[in-house]
Amino acid sequence: MFEETESAAEMTQEGRQLRPPRNLAEAMWKALRPRQWVKNILVVMAPLSAGTEVVTDPHVLLQVLYSFIAFCLASSSIYLINDARDVKADRQHPAKRFRPIASGVLPLRLAYVMGVVLMLVSVLLGYFLSGSSLAIVLAVYIVLQLGYCFGLKHQMVLDIVLVSSGFLLRAIAGGVASDVPLSQWFLLVMAFGSIFMASGKRYAEKLLADKEGRQIRKVLQSYTGTYLRFVWTMSATALILCYSLWAFQQGQATADHSGSLWYEISMVPWAIAVMRYAVDVDRGDAGAPEDIALKDHVLQVIALLWLMCIVLAVYVFGG
Repeated sequence: MFEETESAAEMTQEGRQLRPPRNLAEAMWKALRPRQWVKNILVVMAPLSAGTEVVTDPHVLLQVLYSFIAFCLASSSIYLINDARDVKADRQHPAKRFRPIASGVLPLRLAYVMGVVLMLVSVLLGYFLSGSSLAIVLAVYIVLQLGYCFGLKHQMVLDIVLVSSGFLLRAIAGGVASDVPLSQWFLLVMAFGSIFMASGKRYAEKLLADKEGRQIRKVLQSYTGTYLRFVWTMSATALILCYSLWAFQQGQATADHSGSLWYEISMVPWAIAVMRYAVDVDRGDAGAPEDIALKDHVLQVIALLWLMCIVLAVYVFGG
């Protein structure tokens, strides 16, 4: 179990490999989990929604790059600490025992040292390259995720909240690093979107655990399927509502009527995308959100339609 990344699909993939890392260098690299760095792309959300003048500013692009790198380091530090904490349990698992730390290729003490060093480097990088605001966001992220690693991941509701906070803080980091004002509706969209994905992930894992009769993560014993359905249904409703209010707000701030219209039109593919993703959640296929994004071609088309609306609203008619 680790910060917002573990899934049944990933465990299956690890199980197919059935081998530990070949050497220390490979173990150190795999322990960073570079595959999960794709989540840090959320730092571009605020600058992308701010318009052409912002997103084409070289200084803004550089600040966003800094925040992306800093979050890659911070998130990898959490993976290292969490795997080190779970090493005994992982060694009893048929797939997790091949992980770098559990397999013994990456020494436990070295894993802790790497984790602490990456935490310090990420905060210092954020401070010296982008400023105190980004450093504070990174520090808050690290503290919350350490709380997750050191026991809160076993506390129902809190585990979902902490997983969701990781996504939200990434979006906030992109805004503070590029000095883009974050509207309350933007923050609410990111917050409820994060809860929707996190609760959907837990629901999929709950279905799999009940179906196969095995324990995927301890906290699932505290949840019922109906409660998790309630959470992701509630968050999906709030997500669509908050996005609609954000789109209306952006439309009112756009001088060109055509730009305002495209903001409003974007609400249609957005709502359809949420409903389509909910189908995958209901099937129990949402254990790895990134896999859904890569495999659900209908969802990809809907996402492209939504992106086209935003491009027209922000960059063509919004100026």
